[in-house]
Amino acid sequence: MSYRLGINLGFAINKYIEPEVWASIVGKDLGLRYVQFVADLLNPFWPKEYIESQIKRILAATKENNIFIESLFTSSFTRVNHLMNPDAEARRLWINWFKSFLDIGSKFGAKNAGSHFGIMTFDTYNNEDKRKFILDEAVKGWQELTFYAKEKGYECLIFEPMSVPREMANTIEETKELLALVNAHSGVPLKVCLDVGHAPHPSQRDPYPWIEELAAVSPIIHLQQTVLHKSNHAPFTAENNKTGIITREKVMETVKKAGCTDALFAFEISHREHWDTDFKIIQDHKESVDYFRAVIKE
Repeated sequence: MSYRLGINLGFAINKYIEPEVWASIVGKDLGLRYVQFVADLLNPFWPKEYIESQIKRILAATKENNIFIESLFTSSFTRVNHLMNPDAEARRLWINWFKSFLDIGSKFGAKNAGSHFGIMTFDTYNNEDKRKFILDEAVKGWQELTFYAKEKGYECLIFEPMSVPREMANTIEETKELLALVNAHSGVPLKVCLDVGHAPHPSQRDPYPWIEELAAVSPIIHLQQTVLHKSNHAPFTAENNKTGIITREKVMETVKKAGCTDALFAFEISHREHWDTDFKIIQDHKESVDYFRAVIKE
């Protein structure tokens, strides 16, 4: 088995954006070796010259702190319609955006990359014909990206089950259907970026069946503490663990039961801008790492 602890860099957005700073936090303060880099820290829409200069800084900082960028993902500012945009020109822009994102990741040596599957507007979702059309367009877009990813040396692409029907994959069954649709004709396989707190459908709010059904096709598993009927993205502090439904023992037991033998467990913890939390970010992450280090030892 190859289980690794890491972190999604969403925690650094607007707080620790300097590569030297977040790399030091990850490598020295938290003692982690693996990260899932996010587009909000280096957006492919930015000028190429700036992107290249940032890539050099990031490579130097990660080398200095012995960090490996294993995965790439979209994040808060890039939670947009992209491959399900109703405008055909916009969809093509986003496919090219993802190709540029994959170019960036290949320079980091990333093994996989992805996003949410796509988001429908209400106008699209409320019209059955438009809904079917945009789903087909998104499937074709993902398939195109899997072949590009193959050229760039990736092992797979990934997408994350989301919160409501418009955002796709809000049931276990729909998640599997989307995988089947794309993988019917793909360069590298499309897999899942599972989140232990994402169990959005009213009839599927228990997160553990999601883990049992999908962990085997999830090279990245997001870790967060939460309560039933929510996705809190809270840290694994002693206080939160008293009321939270995510326990390290049950997560790992269910992951193994699912047949998952190789995965990066990446903390995806969010701290809203508030006096009570803004100065506890690093300490909360340290406590979370310590909590899971007891069951994931590299």
